[in-house]
Amino acid sequence: MDLTVIAIPAYFGSMGAEYVVQKRRAAEHGPTPGTYERRDTIASLTMGTASLFAPLVIGKVLEPVTPGKGRYAKALVATAAGAAVVATVADVVGRRGDGPLPPAGSVPTSFVNPQAPAAAAADDPDPGWQRPDANREERRGLARWARKVGSSAAVTAVAAGAVAAGATWASRTSARRLWERRVVRDLGDGPLAVAGAILAWDLLYYWNHRLAHESRYLWAMHVVHHSSEHYNLSTALRQPVADALVVTIPYSALALLGFRPDVIETARGVNLLYQFWVHTEVIDSLGKAEKVMNSPSLHRVHHGSNRKYLDRNHAGIFIVWDRLFGTHQVEDEPVVYGLTTNIETYDPLRIAAHEFADILDDVAHATTWRDRLSYVLRGPGWAYERRAGRPAPAATAA
Repeated sequence: MDLTVIAIPAYFGSMGAEYVVQKRRAAEHGPTPGTYERRDTIASLTMGTASLFAPLVIGKVLEPVTPGKGRYAKALVATAAGAAVVATVADVVGRRGDGPLPPAGSVPTSFVNPQAPAAAAADDPDPGWQRPDANREERRGLARWARKVGSSAAVTAVAAGAVAAGATWASRTSARRLWERRVVRDLGDGPLAVAGAILAWDLLYYWNHRLAHESRYLWAMHVVHHSSEHYNLSTALRQPVADALVVTIPYSALALLGFRPDVIETARGVNLLYQFWVHTEVIDSLGKAEKVMNSPSLHRVHHGSNRKYLDRNHAGIFIVWDRLFGTHQVEDEPVVYGLTTNIETYDPLRIAAHEFADILDDVAHATTWRDRLSYVLRGPGWAYERRAGRPAPAATAA
């Protein structure tokens, strides 16, 4: 029994009520970010629907290449490893092709005076820098070719490696599999077990949610939920579709602690249902309850692109996690919703894939594995600063 599916009529009923309230407010005071915008709402509902079916489709697609299970798993791993080797060799060739730099303070004679007599070179302490290098352009051409090969190979290695890692992790951390390896006795399915699972799920949710803002690999999946510049109940349904492609702390780990898989599923449903209603501007504040519980006011902060609101209030149900771990922030200035750089599209495919595409683009432009892995694993802010400092492509004649 999936509580989130059972609640679908309530989703649409509450969105309808909110729509009426926001329309009345817009008529009296003008539109706000909470006002429903047709294209934005359709995009959110499309993403919500896709998030229900994507795991089924992706699971079927990944099954043949899942290490330890699929018939093509070895080919996938070999592709990732082989491409990594090719990229590494290409990096070395590219760097050697550039040749060494001249000694500090020196200027090649060929640059100053290409017609300088050979005799002048004899008096130079390092005559190699004075003579025109007939092979320099050839080495540079080889370096350019190596970088193109390395760029493609690095993208292949990262993409194939990510798919292999995600498929392996999902396969090895299913609730049923971990239940068989539990280290604590069966806690049953009574009220205390359900309450404990809800609390434990929310703690894991806090850390997964926080990591999704601090690692670009996870942010590429989660950014979908933050891509709207509107904030209403339809925004809650704008969910990721690529969960199976990333590695997170598995909620199924609760099975190791004695929580039954069906109890874990109930905890998941309760967590998602609670988070639905906090995506609204209709409710202002819960007062003192916000010392313990998440609320629309606190979650509005989480969706803000204001500098002081970035990466705050990650909790699902209990805001105490943010208070304990230093990420708590009250709503004390108007919230600007969306991303620090908005993608300006209502296309669901673009919404779902844009950050993954940007990561691969950054990997393609990087020339060392340190930078490539940093673009994937480090925080989004680090990557965006590096992207902003990257020279624009040279214009070419039409």
